[in-house]
Amino acid sequence: MPKEERPTGVEHSVVRSTLPQSPFVQQLGIELVDIDEGTARLRLPYRDELSTVGRMLHGGVIAGCIDIGIMTAAWAGPAVPEKLRGVTVSMSVQFMEPVYAEGVDIVGTRIHAGRSLKTCRVDIVGTESGRLVATGTGTYKVG
Repeated sequence: MPKEERPTGVEHSVVRSTLPQSPFVQQLGIELVDIDEGTARLRLPYRDELSTVGRMLHGGVIAGCIDIGIMTAAWAGPAVPEKLRGVTVSMSVQFMEPVYAEGVDIVGTRIHAGRSLKTCRVDIVGTESGRLVATGTGTYKVG
C-alpha cells in the first residue's frame, strides 16, 4: 500500500487546521486573517471581558496574543511535520502604549528557522487606529 501523502502548500498549513481547535484561542476569540511562508496575521476583536481598567485591553491578553503570534509564525508554511508538537521556550514583551475599546491585529514573522528552534517577532497593532501597542520576540521549539 502506498504511503499516504501529506498535504502541502500554505492553504494546508498546520495552523489553519489546529489554531481553531485551541481552547485558549477560542476563549480569546482570535481569528486567523492571513498566513504565508513565515508570516501570519491574526485578529483579536475587542470585548469588554478582555479589559482591565475601564475599557483598556489587559496586558495579559496582549502577552497571550504575542505568544500565539510566535507559535503561529513558527508553524506558518506548508511543511507538515510527523509530530505536531511545539512549545514557546522564551518570550519577551515590550508594551508601547495602551489600547482602549479596540481590537488588535497580531502580526507574526519568523525571523530565523533552525531545525527545531524558530525565532519570531510579533507586533500588536490597533485594528482601527493602526498604532503599535506592543511588540515581542520569542523562540518556539517545533517537534
